[in-house]
Amino acid sequence: MAFQSQSSARKTYRLARDNVFAALFTSSVIIGVLVLAWLLIEVFMDSIGWLDWQFLSSYSSRHPDQAGILAPIAGTFWVIILTAVMTVPVGIATAVYLEEFAPNNRITRLIQLNISNLAGVPSVVYGLLGLAIFVQYLFDGQRSLLAGALTLSLLVMPIVIIASQEAIRAVPPSYRDAAYAMGATRWQVVKMVVLPQAIPSIMSGIILAMSRAIGETAPILVVSSLVFITYVPTSPFDRFTVLPLQIVTWVSQPQDDFRHIAAAAIVILLVMLLTMNAAAIYIRAKFQRRAEY
Repeated sequence: MAFQSQSSARKTYRLARDNVFAALFTSSVIIGVLVLAWLLIEVFMDSIGWLDWQFLSSYSSRHPDQAGILAPIAGTFWVIILTAVMTVPVGIATAVYLEEFAPNNRITRLIQLNISNLAGVPSVVYGLLGLAIFVQYLFDGQRSLLAGALTLSLLVMPIVIIASQEAIRAVPPSYRDAAYAMGATRWQVVKMVVLPQAIPSIMSGIILAMSRAIGETAPILVVSSLVFITYVPTSPFDRFTVLPLQIVTWVSQPQDDFRHIAAAAIVILLVMLLTMNAAAIYIRAKFQRRAEY
């Protein structure tokens, strides 16, 4: 009887402890969601009356009622396109090599460790690296779209590689074994079996990595350091600015109206990020349906 009483007391204690932790976790989630919702509501309320065609089609100005985000939007699209072009092929190829072709030796493990470490490096460090290598050395002090895209490529490359590796690892080994049993070469297995199965997750990881690149301010601030632009960049060697950098500049202004146009720019940035995330979900679902057939 004494043993049963002690066992029942321990079960009661564990149940009470689990309930306390569950309540704390639920409360933390609810508080976080409420704070985020409150911030979003504040941003949307501040942007009312400022989101119009004039705001979207105008250049930056010292007068809030004349300021717009045409140049930052164009610069953002330029940077993301160039970053994707330079990052995606190299990132996927690196992941395929490390997972399917590289020998399991000390050098490969060292490379894998460094890739994982690079994914956690603060973005401002990449900005300083881009300033030293791309701006000062490669382009002789010229701050350009290409320098910014190269810097962001260094930032998101480890993320793309890791996401691609995880997608490739998720392909069942039985698929590879079946292809080898039919006489396929290693490259044929990768090309015809592994990559088609891994593409949905790879694409999702790439789009999420590009979403992070869109929201980065520190590396672009170091590489670009230009926020007042009255033209749309037409060449990879043009000066540029991006939406996050423009938002930071407007928020730091003393006039209250700049806070409203900063809120309007935040809404546009959120729409861009949500669109990219929705595209990632759609592409993944589409490729998964195709893979099932």
